[in-house]
Amino acid sequence: MAFMTVDPVDKPRNETDHERLDRQLMELLQGFRVATTGVQVLFAFLLTVPFSAHFDTKVDDTGRTLFYIALFGAALASICFIAPVFQHRILFRLGQKALLIRRANRFGIVGAVALGVSITASTTLIVQALSDKAAATVATVVVVALLSGWVWFVQPYLTRLNANGRASRPEGS
Repeated sequence: MAFMTVDPVDKPRNETDHERLDRQLMELLQGFRVATTGVQVLFAFLLTVPFSAHFDTKVDDTGRTLFYIALFGAALASICFIAPVFQHRILFRLGQKALLIRRANRFGIVGAVALGVSITASTTLIVQALSDKAAATVATVVVVALLSGWVWFVQPYLTRLNANGRASRPEGS
């Protein structure tokens, strides 16, 4: 079943620049709230793992490397998703909302990459610890990395290219 979409050009919002910036900032911050919750749960889990029984005996050098990648990826994602909130507080009422939105967008993309790396590494670490088969570990890396990469980056990028292509076509073509 195909979904019908309306080109935003055909349906303007009739909002001022200030209203548009307010809306964009609120949409970004709401997205960060959702992502931050997931990152916090993952990060908290990773912070407790080394203190669990048999971590030293069950996890080999490759597993430790995966753990560090997952831990620092979650830390970087946390920093990136939280940064726009603190920057907004510090730059409040200075007329810097457009700058905040650009920065928040960049932080969101970097945070999403870091989260994808952390999820891939932590999932792979668990599969490696539970399975003696290298193929299961490799398959985990491939599937999780490709899936998160596709749905978070490639698919929206292709949609963006398609939308930009439509916008640059002359009328009636």
